[in-house]
This record gives sequence, C-alpha cells and structure tokens, in this order.
Amino acid sequence: MKKINFIFLVTFLFSSIIFCQGTAGVDAKFEYRSLIDMPTAGILEKGFVGLTTDVMPNGVLIEKLEVGVFDNVSFGISYGGSNIIGQGNINWYKYPGVNLRARILNESNTFPAISVGFDSQGKGEYSDVTNRFAIKSPGFYAAVSKNFSFIGFLSLHGTINYSLETKDGDNFTNLSVGFEKTIGNKLSLICEYNFALNDNAITSAFGNGSGYLNMGLKFGIAQGFTFEFDLRDLLDNKKFNASSADRALRLEYIKNIF
Repeated sequence: MKKINFIFLVTFLFSSIIFCQGTAGVDAKFEYRSLIDMPTAGILEKGFVGLTTDVMPNGVLIEKLEVGVFDNVSFGISYGGSNIIGQGNINWYKYPGVNLRARILNESNTFPAISVGFDSQGKGEYSDVTNRFAIKSPGFYAAVSKNFSFIGFLSLHGTINYSLETKDGDNFTNLSVGFEKTIGNKLSLICEYNFALNDNAITSAFGNGSGYLNMGLKFGIAQGFTFEFDLRDLLDNKKFNASSADRALRLEYIKNIF
C-alpha cells in the first residue's frame, strides 16, 4: 500500500508538470531564499518584505516574516507550533525563530552567489526532551547558488550548516544539495537532499541515516505570490513516520514597501 501511495504522489507531481508546461503565467521576479528546508544564496532586495506560511503534517503551522533591511542583508522572525490545525491542545514552539542572512558575493557569469547566515527555525514538532525540532534548524550556514539557461532556467544549490540543536548528542556539520528547474514562466520543480549528518546517530529517535529527500512544485499565482506543494521525506528517514512521504503546503507573498 505504501508503494502504491508513493507512485500515486509522484505521478501526481509529474502529471501536473506536463499539464502546466504550456500555460502562461507570472514571471518569477524574486529569488528563492530556500528550496523546501535548505537555505539558498538568494536574498530579499532592500525595501522588500516577505511573508511565508508553512502548513505541515501533525497540524504544524509556521509563519515567517522577512525584511530586506540593507543591500544584500535581510532579517526575519518566525513562530509556530504543532496541532494548530486539528483538535486538542496547541503545542506552541518554545521560542520564536530568528534568521539573518548576508550575501557576500553576487552571482556572475563565472562565479556563483554566496550567502552566509543564521536560522534557528526548525520544522515539524518540537521535542522538549531533546530540545530539538523533528527537522533541525539550519543554525549557522553558508550557501552557494548558480543559475544556468537550460530550456528556461536551472538553478543549482549547495549548503553547509551547523545546527545549534545538539543536545541529542548529534552535532556534526551538515550538507544539503538541491536544484530548481523552471517550466514555462509559471511553474518550478524543486528538489533537495539533506544528508542529515547531524541527525543519523544510532541512538537518535528521529533520523535513521538515509537523509531527507524532498520534492515540490512551486506555482506563480500573481505578482509576488506563490503557492507550493511539497512531498517531504521520500526516503522514509524519520523513524516515527509510518507513511512513505509527508505532504505539505507553502504560501509566500513578497511586496515592496519602501
């Protein structure tokens, strides 16, 4: 049954791609600051504000507000919890998340864009026992991104990070890689692989060592407004997850305010 569900979900993704290739839409005007979980070298331009909503399994809802405060520098705050959507008591996160990023090298024909930053917002349910999220926050990170013209655009991304969620005894530096492929001017296919090197200990109650493979489709709905459908943990890395993949949604709105 799990295999049938997985095949259905993947078929849904790619049938959506085929359907949308010929549609006209809104050109992508803003850089992605993340793919699904992994940060990229993208950044909000000065004077722009971004509002992002993540809707995930177990009633998890996360709101994030980001502001481009200077040229190549942005700041943001986020907050959420689990069981917000559903019944019973809401389990609010212990602290708000903060994120700060600065781009130290803009992309050129020969060099990728490079950004450094800090992000304390993890994903999923928060464990008070181990003081960590189900998907650890990036913590301190450096990201590289490079765009190529290939039947539209192809963007390649890599990230190295060190999370401060180390009380579970797994404190290795982590790596993530991913890509975005535009399809027409309205749709993008995104994919990332989080090696989860900081979440693969034998004693871990979370990751089992296979890493997190996530895929998604991002739709441009209107100027600055995008809708995203994600399939998360396609490799069944989470020990407590009985299904083949999590389904999640993301809404983002970006606006120039000054």
